[in-house]
Amino acid sequence: MGITSALVLFAVIWSLMFLIILPIRVKTQGDLGEIVPGTHAGAPEVHNIGKKAKITTVLSLILWGIISTIIISEVITVRDLDWFGRMGPEAPAGETTE
Repeated sequence: MGITSALVLFAVIWSLMFLIILPIRVKTQGDLGEIVPGTHAGAPEVHNIGKKAKITTVLSLILWGIISTIIISEVITVRDLDWFGRMGPEAPAGETTE
């Protein structure tokens, strides 16, 4: 896996984790009873974005390390995911197929 692939993998994992963590422990205006006129009662009042970004980064690094290790060590390869047999037989080492 190249550096660009590793960075893209981390960015995708971080984005997905952030979207999962974002709604956790959000205190809305309706919960606090202080609704600003013209806003929805479900609008967040206390959201702790910085803390959630740090938690997301730590969890993403752990998950990225696990997934990168699996990819680099080839425990699971693309051929393992070829359930319909469309890739054909694997070429012997040192030979190329055309």
